Amino acid sequence: MKTAVVTGATGFIGNALTRKLIQEGVFVYAVGRSEKKLESLSRLQNVAVIQARFEEYGSLAEKVNCAPDVFYHCAYAGGFGADALKDYSLQLDNAKYACAAVESAIGMHCKKFVLTSTVNTAEILTFLNTENFSPRFTCIYSAAKLASELMGKTLAHQGGMQFCTALIAMPYGEGNLSQTLPNIVIRQLKNRTSPKLIEGNHLYDLIYIDDVAEGLLAIGKCGKDFRDYYVGHRKLMTFRSWITKIRDAISPEMELRFGEYPDAPALDYCLLDLDALFRDSGFEAAADFESSIQRTAEWLIKMEGNGNGGGGAFYK
Repeated sequence: MKTAVVTGATGFIGNALTRKLIQEGVFVYAVGRSEKKLESLSRLQNVAVIQARFEEYGSLAEKVNCAPDVFYHCAYAGGFGADALKDYSLQLDNAKYACAAVESAIGMHCKKFVLTSTVNTAEILTFLNTENFSPRFTCIYSAAKLASELMGKTLAHQGGMQFCTALIAMPYGEGNLSQTLPNIVIRQLKNRTSPKLIEGNHLYDLIYIDDVAEGLLAIGKCGKDFRDYYVGHRKLMTFRSWITKIRDAISPEMELRFGEYPDAPALDYCLLDLDALFRDSGFEAAADFESSIQRTAEWLIKMEGNGNGGGGAFYK
């Protein structure tokens, strides 16, 4: 891989991926909405920043003067928060802009398109094939992600471009100030508050941001056409086990109040091929969980101490 396009390059995952690609010697066209946030990327070598709103994705081909090897679509609005997740208009727009990105990639004569999606699309497959299923508002978000994938694959196939999907587990790490589960638990533990939690005996997964970037790099290099790749751990643990490991790494004396809330529907990991990316590229999530959680907690508290709390994009 010599050249790549990354949308959402100033977001949590897009930024980590952009920096990883540059580190690997890949020239990156970094696409983002905020001129201020793009400034830090513009100071790096092997990068050209492109300021563009979602509505301008259809004309990105006019701003890239080569045929990139891989187009990574990481940009997404409303990836967390109850109001955003149930905003069907916003989520449908996300699918529309993903399709515009695919068409632009085709116009660039790009070789491969990689859509960053979510493991939660498996919940939609369960929804479609199970009677008496109780859909959550998260299903609106996940359905839009799945629609982006299906329409994107169709456009890519018709345009003669390869298409891969990255089904990303819950990411955590430095660079993310949003209200995701790991951040909420970390904040409560640091504030000496015992987190109120679900029972948590179902399988779950968390993945460090460095591993996410490595996984996306592997998909760009080795991913096979039309293949969905799970970006997470090949061996899973229960939700309860992950949260306990976070507690033990940060405040081992704190109580975890499991069972305060009803369990959410368990994700059926049997619908996912957890080993596909390992088979095709050799990728394996390798970050040490304890030290990566500690680094995340230190960064989070430092940033919030500097008045930067509460905001920030998730990864979409």
